[in-house]
Amino acid sequence: MDQILEQARSLWEGEVDFEGQRLADYLTYGLLTISGVIAFLVGFATQNIYQTLYIGLGGTAVTFLAVVPQWPFFNQHPLPWLPPKNAPKSQRNTGLEGINMEGISIEVDGQKVG
Repeated sequence: MDQILEQARSLWEGEVDFEGQRLADYLTYGLLTISGVIAFLVGFATQNIYQTLYIGLGGTAVTFLAVVPQWPFFNQHPLPWLPPKNAPKSQRNTGLEGINMEGISIEVDGQKVG
């Protein structure tokens, strides 16, 4: 039961990573372009503006259903976040374990960081 609630919560919160945003952009442009071309061709062939409008609105509705809900495939490449500074050393996973950081100083606005 907890697993179902966790999935529902993740869908409701709408977590999307950067690759998911790029995919949503591609889907939006692609689906709207395809539906627009099909609507124009069908409307031109039948000389009926209502068919053009209905096909265009249908394509917009399909695009809306494909892009607006935060589907799980939009969050397949989440970014690892840095641990908070007050976290214990055992919980910090910086990915820099094999790199010698001695002698490196970083200053931001005149204050030493790290």
